[in-house]
Parts: sequence; C-alpha cells; structure tokens
Amino acid sequence: MTASNSAQESAIKIRDLRVDYGEFVAVNDISLEVPYGEVFGMVGPNGAGKTSTFKVLATLMEPTYGEVSLAGIDIMEHTEDAREILGYMPDLAPVPSDLKLWEFLAFHADTHRLGNRRQRLERVDECLEIVNLTEKRSAWCKHLSRGQTQRLVLAKTLLHQPKVLILDEPASGLDPLSRREMRHALQNLARSGATVLVSSHILSELAEMCSTMCIMNQGRILGSGTAEDLRRTLGRTERALTAVVLENAEALREWLNGRDGVGEIRADGKRVIFGYSGDDASQARLLTELATAGLGLKSFKEEESSFEEILVQVAEGNREP
Repeated sequence: MTASNSAQESAIKIRDLRVDYGEFVAVNDISLEVPYGEVFGMVGPNGAGKTSTFKVLATLMEPTYGEVSLAGIDIMEHTEDAREILGYMPDLAPVPSDLKLWEFLAFHADTHRLGNRRQRLERVDECLEIVNLTEKRSAWCKHLSRGQTQRLVLAKTLLHQPKVLILDEPASGLDPLSRREMRHALQNLARSGATVLVSSHILSELAEMCSTMCIMNQGRILGSGTAEDLRRTLGRTERALTAVVLENAEALREWLNGRDGVGEIRADGKRVIFGYSGDDASQARLLTELATAGLGLKSFKEEESSFEEILVQVAEGNREP
C-alpha cells in the first residue's frame, strides 16, 4: 500500500482514540486532524496523555480502541507501511558514546537500506546540514551538548525522509539558542512538505514553533487552533485592564466602582488595574466614556492571559473540555 497525499486528505487523522492502563484512562476518546506541511503542537502538563498518544501514532502501542491514519495509511491494518513514512523521536533518546556523529547516522542509514554506501553517506551529510551539525561531523557523540544531542537524534529521525514526524518533547532542556535552531529546522521541514507533530509541556515554546496546536489534559483535548485562538478560548474569562492617568488614580477608582462588568479594582500609583467581564462592544463604550470623563487618561491597555497562566489553569483542572 502506498501513501496518498491528496489535497482532501490530512497527514494525520485520529478518530475516537482511547488508551487505558487497567482502570486508568490515559487518552480519552480524542479526535484530531493535522494537514500536510504543518508543525502542529500538542501541549499539556505531565500526565496529560501526550506520550501515550505519540506511542500509538509511532506504532509502539496498540490503543484500547480508535482509528489512526498517517498519510492515508491505516496504522493498525498496515503497520509496516506506516513505519516507512514515519519518523519518531522519543523524549531524551540516547546516543552511543563510542561513535562519531557520521558513524551513528551511517549505521541507521544502513538499517533503512538507503541505496549504496555513497548515497547513504550523502544522506548523512544532508541530515547533518539540516540540523546545523555539519561542523561536528567527526566529533564523538559523547562530547555533544544536550542541544546538539537532540539535534543529532532529529537528524537520525530524518534519514529516510519521513512524510510524518512524531517528536516527543524535542526541545526539552534546551537553551534558547538550541531551541531556536530546533524551531528553524522543524519549520523548514514543514515548508518542504513534511508534517510535524511535536509535544511539550511548555506552551510558550510551542507557540513560537508551531503554526497550530492543541492543549491536552487528563486524556482529553481542551482546545485547538493558533496560539491566539487558545489564548482566547482558554484564557481567563475576566479581562485584566490597566488605565494610566496623569495624576489622580483615586478619582478613576471611584469612577469605575459599581460600573457594569467591572470587577476587582486596584490602584498602583497613577495606574488602576481592574477586571472586566463585558464583551468587546461594552469595553469600547467604557473606554469612550473614560476618555471623555475629564480624569486625565494617559493610556489604556488590555492584558492578555499568559501562556503559563493558561497551563497552570489546565493543570489545576480549572478548564473542562
């Protein structure tokens, strides 16, 4: 069976996927589709069900039930076909200490039967270039930093040019420079037509790396879309607004007190910070009235929910699917 890449077909399709460990439900009837050429992130606290989902997608675990296809291939019915177009990178994958980078990659190129020896070594060099490790080609694996090791494992995952990549916490523990290099490598892969599914427990990290993502907790998907979509749907229900006046913050506090939609009010020097539960139109009217109230309004700002705040709410169970 060959994989199809039709415009109507998603690269990854999950339908009603469930994974049980005895009485514990790790993945609870999730459904998801990821288009071709996309870096899609799955984020959630530890124990959310991300790794169990990834192990099913990587054909390393049979689910309790559900349907999964990769590039049009049913992974339950045609497991070996799925593995040919799949690249899987587990969290903290080990590398041997007694091999050089090119030797490590050449060994795996041999296992994939990638043409003759010359072609395999050419592919090794191509993958080293993709992850920006060309200068380390003849270095020993044991001398790599954490970020370089992660990028080497990514290079190994790319050797057979998979159509779908499943990467579990690939940026875990990386410094900012290594995260940036990893992000650029994955985005370039997506531009070349590959589909990348990547997990993390750090939402801000995926927001930079991924075009779209979903948030998972307690085995369920709570929301999906762009980073801003998730901020809107899973952020705080009450907006935090800040008004700065030229002089008298107390007068502004009194003006706001008791108005519809205005919650807790806190004055800090010339700033007044307050919660607001009204809709966009109501907020616009409030700002118009405030600007003409003679209170010396200097600036007005709406504070968005931080990604960290959203993840804390999710981890504490304050958001339901």
